[in-house]
Amino acid sequence: MTVEEKLEAMGLTLPTPPQPIAAYLPCLRMGKLILLSGQLPLRDGRLVATGPVTSTEAGQEAARQCLLNALAIIKQDLGGDWSQLARIVRLVVYVHGSDGYADQAQVANGASELLVELFGEAGRHVRSAVGVNGLPMNASVELELFAEVTG
Repeated sequence: MTVEEKLEAMGLTLPTPPQPIAAYLPCLRMGKLILLSGQLPLRDGRLVATGPVTSTEAGQEAARQCLLNALAIIKQDLGGDWSQLARIVRLVVYVHGSDGYADQAQVANGASELLVELFGEAGRHVRSAVGVNGLPMNASVELELFAEVTG
């Protein structure tokens, strides 16, 4: 199955790659690495999750949306050829939480588990899940991704 077929079977689709909201590049290749700028839970140009995460499930859904945006950018950079993706290397998930919120790792699993479902062993990665008291545009979650390519 292709990445798109797997997503479709899960009821998900890759969006149009989001445009930067400030002065930065969406991604940058360095040798065999693609480094992605932070991705917010945007769908159709609008945030789907704002303010502090109120439930782990809502945070996981926001993390998945961030990941779909990141994957759309990677697909564009690869010219649509997923065979060039060697593996996902690193994932960083920032979670806007209220004082005392401590389920950042569970929120990050919303993205981590989807990567493994889509790419198998090549989707396993190193990760950080970080609690913060605010994110751009008052987003609930922001995600950074590093991937290795074959060429």
